[in-house]
Amino acid sequence: MRDISRRTILMTGAAGAALSLLPRSVLAQAGETEAHGLSSFGELKYAPDFKHFAYVNPAAPKGGTLAIQIKQTTGNQNFDTFNTLNVFVLRGDGAAGMTSTFDSLMAGSGDEPDAMYGLVAKNVRISNDKLTYRFILRPEARFHDGSKLTAKDAAFSLNTLKTKGHPVFNQLLTQMASAEAEADDVLLVRFTPQRSRDLHLIVAGMPIFSERYWQGKDFEASTLEAPLGSGPYKVGRFEVGRFIEFNRVPDYWAKDLPVNVGQNNFEHVRYEYFRDRTVAFEAFKNGTLNYNEEFTSRIWSTGYDFPAVREGKVKKEEISNDAPSTIQGWYFNMRRDAFKDPRIREAIGLAFDFEWTNANIMFGLYRRTTSFFENSDMKAKGQPAPDELALLEPFRDKLPASVFGDAILPPVSDGSGQDRRLLRRADELLREAGCKREGGALRLPNGQPFRIEFLDFQPSLQPHTQPFQANLKRLGIDAVSRIVDAAQYQRRMEEYDFDMASRNLVGSSTPGDSLRIVYGSAAGKRPGSQNIAGIDIPAVDALIETIGNAKSRQELNVACRALDRVLRSGHYWVPMWYRASEWLAYWDQFSRPETKPRLTSGAPGTWWYDAEKAKRIGRG
Repeated sequence: MRDISRRTILMTGAAGAALSLLPRSVLAQAGETEAHGLSSFGELKYAPDFKHFAYVNPAAPKGGTLAIQIKQTTGNQNFDTFNTLNVFVLRGDGAAGMTSTFDSLMAGSGDEPDAMYGLVAKNVRISNDKLTYRFILRPEARFHDGSKLTAKDAAFSLNTLKTKGHPVFNQLLTQMASAEAEADDVLLVRFTPQRSRDLHLIVAGMPIFSERYWQGKDFEASTLEAPLGSGPYKVGRFEVGRFIEFNRVPDYWAKDLPVNVGQNNFEHVRYEYFRDRTVAFEAFKNGTLNYNEEFTSRIWSTGYDFPAVREGKVKKEEISNDAPSTIQGWYFNMRRDAFKDPRIREAIGLAFDFEWTNANIMFGLYRRTTSFFENSDMKAKGQPAPDELALLEPFRDKLPASVFGDAILPPVSDGSGQDRRLLRRADELLREAGCKREGGALRLPNGQPFRIEFLDFQPSLQPHTQPFQANLKRLGIDAVSRIVDAAQYQRRMEEYDFDMASRNLVGSSTPGDSLRIVYGSAAGKRPGSQNIAGIDIPAVDALIETIGNAKSRQELNVACRALDRVLRSGHYWVPMWYRASEWLAYWDQFSRPETKPRLTSGAPGTWWYDAEKAKRIGRG
């Protein structure tokens, strides 16, 4: 199943990676080169005649059911519930797994940080100025109803996502000037001269819809009718808010293409929804779920001591990967007056004792997140190098002096849970910002009581948040948690109706356009964007453009380090923690290739159902 075969490279979960071209041959038409695949920097690993990715088993059998939970979201998807099958718009709570019902022009490789190869498009022709791309479509491409997938459908999809799609998608396409069908098998895409480096690859990864299906329908409306797709799976049974199943398409038109061989191996994929993680874990223990990626250290350390584990029916393992770590933290909503002063934000951050939390709640299994590009060469360290300074100097008079010193690091506590030195410094910063104590309560500079509501849709972070809140209360801040249902949480986040909220974003090996969605000023002014903090800094916008137009990995790393310094100096979040591995548990009824992708575990997208193993553990 494509959306579980590898972690999405974009931090927002939008389809597609930041990629560019490998010229293959000069075409008869002047000024164009042709490519079978796209990458950001350097050559592609796989040649035009490759048969399949190196990390799959081309002979993997088809069959069985994979039963899982949604662990990452894109578009309007919600972890706890769903009420629509259109995940590409702002309205509604989208169902898990829907992206597997749609094909894209190209598909990514788990061996490379920024590579795509032909899917619906067998190749692409690129103008010398990189402003015109002609995607040559495969004539055999078909939708699930047997109708032909043409360039008109691809053009319709791109134009519709740009004008009506969820902000996660439409903001990525702002520099796409036009998309039109030159012929049934030729999609012509034009970009503006200001286009970023990655835009053509964003386009290559977008889902393709049927124009005929959507005629007379409101694309922006919620719907429980499965939109017509062309991907390896179709929607099967579902019950709103409880589960949704996907059935493998046996005559899937692209099943034998190199990008699909050895994948999409499960006959059925079922997503179960649970509003409580404890209940979800019980569902895994009793076999309702047969695969689980664990994110809770307490459960990972103490929860896997049940009969099925002791009997060898359930396996548990940690698999490392070389991908950048996720970016997780509590973000401030700087649209609130209380959080506009960076001294206040820094003071609040000093109240979180990571060392105590890691030792007492997370079994010492995590590292502190210090960077927006953690676990990568894009992370800023120490003093800025000359090439970083060259990017930062034009903004010196508008940036904090700390940007030009050692990269900001979160504090290291004494591990007591209430480090008096850090709390004393936090109190000093609050007073410098104009806050005043009246008895045991702290008042903001405007005289209002200082109250912070931590918004969430599930209680799993409460053990970590409550000690943090206790320290804030020692500073006189009335810090509380508000746990709301998933639908209300989604609406409040879309409308920026919160004080502080946690967010966990997937890191990218080759960031580009996606950063505009997460940190760009324009995004923060639009409802439903990923810029939940409301960051509105010209230097950030300029550095994102520099990143998006970097011509080499070295240029990219330098620009990302400069951006990292600016973001860290602003104290827009209280960084949490990370680990450079995946915690996997599964019922022993699967097999997998001998080789895993370089950048992911390959689980469960390259795995398959093993009938003999299932029989041995009594689940055949």
